[in-house]
Amino acid sequence: MTDPVRILAVADSDSYVKWGAALLAHAPAGWDRRMVVLASPVLPSSDQLTAALATASRTIGRPAVIDLAALAVRVAKSNPDVVLLSVRGPLVKVVVRAILGACPNRPVIVTGLPGISIPATRMAIAHRAQADLFVVHSRREITEFSALAERMHIDQRFGLASLPFMPTPAGPRSDSGDIIFAAQAKVPASKSERLSLLGWLAESARRHPSRRVVVKVRAVHGEQQTHAETHDYADLIGELDPPAPDNLVVEGGAMGAHLAAAGGLVTVSSTASIEAIALGCPVLILDDFGIRHSLINTVFEGSGLFGGSDDLVSARFHQPHAAWLEQNYFHGAAADDWVAQVRELLEQRATVGLPTPVLPRGETGGKLRRAWDRKRALGRFDRSWSGTVALAVGMPALVLLRSTRRLRKALRRGPEPVVLPEDTRVGA
Repeated sequence: MTDPVRILAVADSDSYVKWGAALLAHAPAGWDRRMVVLASPVLPSSDQLTAALATASRTIGRPAVIDLAALAVRVAKSNPDVVLLSVRGPLVKVVVRAILGACPNRPVIVTGLPGISIPATRMAIAHRAQADLFVVHSRREITEFSALAERMHIDQRFGLASLPFMPTPAGPRSDSGDIIFAAQAKVPASKSERLSLLGWLAESARRHPSRRVVVKVRAVHGEQQTHAETHDYADLIGELDPPAPDNLVVEGGAMGAHLAAAGGLVTVSSTASIEAIALGCPVLILDDFGIRHSLINTVFEGSGLFGGSDDLVSARFHQPHAAWLEQNYFHGAAADDWVAQVRELLEQRATVGLPTPVLPRGETGGKLRRAWDRKRALGRFDRSWSGTVALAVGMPALVLLRSTRRLRKALRRGPEPVVLPEDTRVGA
């Protein structure tokens, strides 16, 4: 293409705003780069939006917040060449439908995930099957996602991009800097595990009274985030016995600002660990809760970063093994190919056109199904009558379907064996 490529990023939650804005900032400087935030139940607060845009605001400015109808109008008027869908999985197909309805010559559709994406999951691929390009961030992710898509019989194209919010090393680290705990909404999940974690952080704070121990959260009271959080650290900290020391604090804000003053970062599996590594900040990946897919921490096997609560209390952090870095997020910018793949797709669009993207499943039901998908993804931000009707019809049907599936599973398992007391068994 001779004219500047027009790329529009559409984002929803704080983590997807951060990822989409940062990836947009890494697109070629000659491209016309714009961003909007879609109004949804996970809409970031003003403070969250500021934090998410910390590394990219000078490139793209502060994005407007618009609803789905306004997005369709904007796409129809601006006719972007590329749309980057930086949104949660269930919302991807909803936005794709709006784009297809607004553009006779549809744009190249790019999507991706905002952080560590190992293990590759079927839902991540299924939700994004209509995208022309699925961006991931390591050679290992390319391998695992490609293999899974093949097993699912989905013809998906994957592009490699360095994590776009990767910071630049800032020089030597102080051993007396803040200890940052990167909290996550999903892991660990239980209240008892979270209280244990807070207890270890509190003890580390007592052992190191001259250092701040910061529980860095993605959302404060009243704010939303990508994944719902059941047990809030700010609430739990008041339940500690003995009480938390004054140098244990809970704070929000941009992770980059916290890491700038950090002497070490601890987490269960947060992508913040990759940011810390890039800055030369030592890291501790806690393994007290295990190492398994549900904790999103199997990617760190072989990294040399795992340690336990005793390391946290003693403020012992680690540096990663070089061999692990090459396969996991530190492959070097020269290996990135997502922009080249977008250019190939733009050439295809200009010559033979792009095929109409089709979901492998989830299209049965016509207009009612589309209204259901939209209402489920947008909640109160979908004010359409069809969405209200679809929800009223669909929820009882969903409950019935799930009950039927549970019953079928129970019937396949068969009845539980009856265990009789020893003295009543036949032959006793």
